[in-house]
Amino acid sequence: MEYRKLPHTDIAVSKICLGTMTFGNQNTEAEGHQQMDYALENGVNFFDTAELYPVPASAPTQGETERILGTWFKKTGHRDKIILASKVAGPGDYTKHIRKNLSFSKEHIDEAVHLSLKRLQTDYIDLYQLHWPERDNNRFGQRGFEHNPENLWVENFEEVLDALQAHIKAGNIRHVGLSNETPWGMMRFLQAADENRPRMITVQNPYSLLCRPFEVGNAEICHYEKVGLLAYSPLAFGVLSGKYIRDTAAENARLKLFPRFNRYSSKQSTEATRQYMALADAHGLSLTEMALAFVNDRPFVSSNIIGATNIEQLKENINSAGVTLSTSVLKEIDVIHNTIPDPAV
Repeated sequence: MEYRKLPHTDIAVSKICLGTMTFGNQNTEAEGHQQMDYALENGVNFFDTAELYPVPASAPTQGETERILGTWFKKTGHRDKIILASKVAGPGDYTKHIRKNLSFSKEHIDEAVHLSLKRLQTDYIDLYQLHWPERDNNRFGQRGFEHNPENLWVENFEEVLDALQAHIKAGNIRHVGLSNETPWGMMRFLQAADENRPRMITVQNPYSLLCRPFEVGNAEICHYEKVGLLAYSPLAFGVLSGKYIRDTAAENARLKLFPRFNRYSSKQSTEATRQYMALADAHGLSLTEMALAFVNDRPFVSSNIIGATNIEQLKENINSAGVTLSTSVLKEIDVIHNTIPDPAV
């Protein structure tokens, strides 16, 4: 396993990160513990979670994923072996059950940190992220920004950083990051950082063969400002495993259980996936291997967040860390991408 330093830190994380949003819904507590055991045994030292999880978000299950990580830490005593990332949820229709009038106010951040630490059975979180912006913006598959003149959101970047800094000083969190953020939002947070306010060191956004808009704007910021991408949905909800096209998906596969998660299932995405599958087959690779290896080795990626519902999937995902794509394969990937660019946004 290869390890990379999180920007502006001495923290080395595995280039594969274990995503846990299925724990407590698609995966039982025992299965979550099994995945964490296997991941750690195979060199993965970076786990990502959130107060919102599991997904789909719901009041009855909210926080269950963090609780499952917490019982694993208590049972194994392995907290010191793991770089732990979690997130505070931003406002939205799917988070109203978490707290009333949800925002990134000091009060809400204080409550979120306290409850996450309690569920996780730890006294610190290595990387604490804002799950998505407070303001309205284009995210979760939306193409283009549409300004709403009735949006009365007020800039509060400094206040948010002040609230996070208080927890850094208290030792509750070590570093901070963003998620589902745009170039403008990234730069505003970076501009607001100073000797008294923490710097955002990572951004967790979707990135895959079907979703590469991060390369426009955000990737340049990552290069010049030393911010690391934690890529999520690298297999596009499992679409880039090929199992839906081949009709081999199990009955508990994400898109069979939750068909509304159709972001990567459009006609254009399906056609692009067929072409990527043919390319992988021609070079003796599985589509999963090729899709993950592509993300793993992008120069702006600090770690690739994979998610699995069984050990066989987890094994293939982790093994992708040892796959290097040839120049020929990379050129052919770009031919497909230029023909069907960002079909899922």
